[in-house]
Amino acid sequence: MDMTVKGSDILVHEPDLDLDETLDCGQAFRWRKIASDYDCTYTGSFVNDKLTVSQVKKGEFIFHNTTEADFLGKWCDYFDFATDYSELKRCFSEDETLSKACAFAGGIRLLRQDSWECLISFIISQNNNIPRIKGIIDRLCDNCGGDFPTPEQLAQETPDSLAYLRSGFRAKYLCDAASRVNSGETDLSAIAAAPIDEARAALKAIKGVGPKVAECVLLFGMHRVEAFPVDVWIKRVLAEYYPDGFPEFARDNAGIAQQYLFHYIRNLKE
Repeated sequence: MDMTVKGSDILVHEPDLDLDETLDCGQAFRWRKIASDYDCTYTGSFVNDKLTVSQVKKGEFIFHNTTEADFLGKWCDYFDFATDYSELKRCFSEDETLSKACAFAGGIRLLRQDSWECLISFIISQNNNIPRIKGIIDRLCDNCGGDFPTPEQLAQETPDSLAYLRSGFRAKYLCDAASRVNSGETDLSAIAAAPIDEARAALKAIKGVGPKVAECVLLFGMHRVEAFPVDVWIKRVLAEYYPDGFPEFARDNAGIAQQYLFHYIRNLKE
């Protein structure tokens, strides 16, 4: 990643990033594509930090109205610019299917999200589609003046008081998660650092957090890249291409590989 400060903008050159593939692939839900004169422009939030970012052309980006300190202190980490995705894709391409997946959607990067925001977002995501997930999260933030609620704020709610979200059965799960995190019963920082099986078990102690949501929180909210969320699309990938098991050489970064495979198989089948 190369960057240049130009007035109030940061110009970034990063060949291994595509905004559509990264911000609209179902790993984060607070980004919106807006009209612009560029290839594409997104506006969104990371907890309570706002950003507008444009893709000028392949590999060239403008981070609008942000300082060098904010870019280096927040957004560089959020977009995982310290990770060499070219090298990851080179390694993944030892496998024929992964090679095709990386070639198809080579601009996907793993966003380093906040663990609390990610936990709540993926509880909401259960048996849900992306537009509806975004709508529920928007209403949740609007109720807090546009900010993402803290565990303390959300712990004051009840399933009845969250009726405005129109989140259905998920409201009681949101309340349980908030209560546990606010009280310290669930320590997300400790979970992030724990051995992976202990981390999985701790997350699944929260009501409504099953194996898939736990893996998503580990991968997207704690950057545990060995986590491997399995949904209907990935089940198809495993059954069709990896009946004897996922390649051993890719397992340390299986979560990142999963992102390429998910995007590839979903678009290929559709």
